[in-house]
Order: sequence, then C-alpha cells, then structure tokens
Amino acid sequence: MKNLKKQLGQFPDEKRKEYFNTLPNYLNGRFQNILTTPPLLEGESMTKVLFHTLCKVENTSPKTALPFIVTDLKSIQPEENVLVWFGHSSYFIQVDGKKFLIDPVFSGNASPMPGSIKAFQGADYYKPEHMPEIDFLLISHDHWDHLDYKTVQDLKDKVGKVICGLGTGQHFEYWGWSFDKIIEKNWWESIDIAEGFRITLTPARHFSGRLLNRNISLWTSFVLKTPTKKLFLGGDSGYGNHFTEIGDQYGPFDLAIMENGQYNEKWPYIHTLPDQLITEIKELKAKNFIPVHNSKFKLAQHAWYEPLVLASKYAEENDIPITLPMIGEKVDLDQLGTTTWKKWWKEYM
Repeated sequence: MKNLKKQLGQFPDEKRKEYFNTLPNYLNGRFQNILTTPPLLEGESMTKVLFHTLCKVENTSPKTALPFIVTDLKSIQPEENVLVWFGHSSYFIQVDGKKFLIDPVFSGNASPMPGSIKAFQGADYYKPEHMPEIDFLLISHDHWDHLDYKTVQDLKDKVGKVICGLGTGQHFEYWGWSFDKIIEKNWWESIDIAEGFRITLTPARHFSGRLLNRNISLWTSFVLKTPTKKLFLGGDSGYGNHFTEIGDQYGPFDLAIMENGQYNEKWPYIHTLPDQLITEIKELKAKNFIPVHNSKFKLAQHAWYEPLVLASKYAEENDIPITLPMIGEKVDLDQLGTTTWKKWWKEYM
C-alpha cells in the first residue's frame, strides 16, 4: 500500500494551482479540453462498458511472443538520426546530436496493480538499463501506460531534463527529482532547449489522472523542431479541430508519431478511431507517420493487430507514406519514405 501511494504521485501544490487558475484551459480545479469531451459516447454508461469487456473477443492478445529487434542504443553513432519504438507509446529519438525518450514504460505492466495489464510476450525486452544518457525525457500525460513510476525512477540519473504538461512535474518532485530538471508548460508554449532546437506543447483531446482524480494535470502533444527536422509527437488524443490548428501553425511535418490503438466506439472522443487517423495526418500536413499505442498492452476490446492492419490499409488507399517498424527496429529519419516496411504482424495474427 505504501508503494502504491508513492506511485500515485502528488496533487499540484498551492503555488501551481494559483497559477493554473489564471489560465483559460483550467476551470474549477481541472484542466479542460478545447472541445466538450465526454469520457463515453452519449447513451453509454460505465456499467455497460464494463459488461462489454466481459464479452469474449478473439485475438485481443497475441498467441505467441511478438518479434523484436535488439538494437544497442548506446552504440548509435552521434551523426545518426534515428527513431526506435519500444511498443505502445514508448520510443527513443536521436536527432541532430540530441537524445529524446518519450513516455517510457519498461516495468512490464501498465497498471499499479502487480500482474495486471501485463505486456505482451516479446514486447517487453527493453529496460531502463538499455537506455543511453537521455538529454530530454518527454511525458505526454500521467496515465499509467505513459508515466511509469518504476521506469522513470530507474532512469533518474540518466536524464538531463524532463519536459511535460503543467502539473505533471509535481509527480517528479514528489519522487525526488530535482526541481531544476523539470520543465512544465501549457499548450502553445515553447522551450528553446538548444541551438536550433525548440519544443512546443500542443493540444490533445484526452484526459489525465493516476487514479480517480481526473484532469488535475495537463495532457499534451509536442512539436519538436530541430536544425534539420520537424516532428509531431502525438501523445493520446481523440479527433478534434486542434490537428488543423497545429498543422497550420507548425506543419508540414517530416514525421508524425500517432496514437493508433486502444480505441472503442464507446469512447470515441478520447482516442482516435481508425477511420479518423488519415484525416488527422492530412490536417497535420505530415509527410509520413508511425502508428503507435499498440502491440504491447491490452487496453481495449479489439484484436491486437487491428490498429496496424487498418492504419496500413488506409495509408495505402490514400497514398500516404507510413512507417511500420518492429519493436526495437531502427528508423532512419534521413530516409523516411524510401524504406519498404514488412507487415511483420501478419505472421502473428
């Protein structure tokens, strides 16, 4: 119980809340989405949704271990511009000499309860000890499948700075991280992190919360501009008008890393549905995209491979380049669009 209390993190302190109360996207002690965002479809109830989860759905988890590639991240050469995906929404980027780690979850499950929401076999090879020194740790929001207490604590001595939405930094302070390491911002705020590098926090349509206390911290996406690249790091988000605004202000993007998985028609506002994904790509003005938020945890009642099947199908139908690495496979950011990606999941369906 003591460990669970620690994992929960901490509510924003009074100084933070005093500042939050001055913001247009904070009301009655909670951060707000741009659009009205019910947690469930109109007419649905949590009781009905929970009952639905008891219905047997085929192939929500792989029958055998998923494939992965062992990449020595510490041996990547300084001049390489690469992305390595670790399953779900965890990935590493080295670009123009800087190293970024996004939403790492390496503890084996996406829940504070031991043994629950376990990672699929083969999807949990990578651990904190495999990570090199990280210049910037980016956390999109504080849900358990994006902010993992054990993982970030094991990474503490490897990380230069944490960049996150308002309120999320309180968790890190509570966990003993130096205040000087934490950068918290609101949507549309930018940080110049090095010469030629700028990170801007941009809206997402989602929610936050470590247990029952929703929206006391901010959920976000990121625009990462480097000397040679422009990347959109999507976090979790349902469809909304923010994609057009982000694309108009910051696009076109060389690559967008997009949520694609753990969706359900019963909660269509807080996660992207498959037939909305290509619209988001077009509105962002992204030249290429990687579908993530899949292939590691069962958090919804769809076949584990469905997000990849549909993303690749819709991309091909709309003639939009898509990048489909296996877990651990290096993506060369200088050669986007020139690689033919194997539909690796087909052998495991």
